[in-house]
Amino acid sequence: MTTNDFPSLAEALLPWVLAAGAVEMRHRAAGVAVETKPDSSPVTVADREAEALLLEGLRIAAPGVPVVAEECAAAGDVPVKGSAYFLVDPLDGTREFIKGSGEFTVNIGLVVDGVPVFGIIYAPVVGALFVTLGAGRAVETAISVDEHAPSLATRTLSELATRAPDLDALTVVTSRSHRAGSVEAFLAGYAVAEIRRGGSSLKFCQVARGDADFYVRLGPTNEWDTAAGQAILAAAGGCVTALDGTPLTYGNTQDMINPPFVAWGRAPIAPSKR
Repeated sequence: MTTNDFPSLAEALLPWVLAAGAVEMRHRAAGVAVETKPDSSPVTVADREAEALLLEGLRIAAPGVPVVAEECAAAGDVPVKGSAYFLVDPLDGTREFIKGSGEFTVNIGLVVDGVPVFGIIYAPVVGALFVTLGAGRAVETAISVDEHAPSLATRTLSELATRAPDLDALTVVTSRSHRAGSVEAFLAGYAVAEIRRGGSSLKFCQVARGDADFYVRLGPTNEWDTAAGQAILAAAGGCVTALDGTPLTYGNTQDMINPPFVAWGRAPIAPSKR
């Protein structure tokens, strides 16, 4: 298998992604002890167990391709990345997970030459899977964590496509756990009719699905938080930019922290009220 054969890659990773989701659901039901990482962010045993599964799945599906995974990176284990590498966030939305919310996801993204090109996102509580199947194709399907040997070839796939924005009545997605006054100031430049708050990479998926016009994130994120969502959104017709309008690219910093960004459903929208 090559890393540009997205359908085969998606099929190979699907059982591992579902297994990671099942681990998280088990811990969610049983209750989890919360630890604090050096950067003050929370982590649970579900994060670590899910990551171990995903690393094994990637080792089998794409041997030799470097993998940067959140919990390994937190422990200082970051491989030499090269031009192509995977980014893994085993449990995106840990804060939501700890609160008992269903807004957490399993994320794997593939970056090639600084650009996310493949992404798979799974939300185990609602059984929603989002994945890129080609350079301009992203789909959504429903799969529960306990399905045996599922295959995308047997599923009903809904094509993801962003929508043309109504500049006089925009729908915007923001973070549920990281809302800041700077976001309010940013949005003051736009005719916003509705603000939807959410957790994890599902915010990218809302824009990719055409349920919102853009998602703004001004607080810190890491590359593994955004790669899968960015790849899916781009395949659905959107783009992700820094605040100066330049594309959000990867591998630029040692700490893999993203600048503030906006995930647009179509082309970037210029503010009209500043």
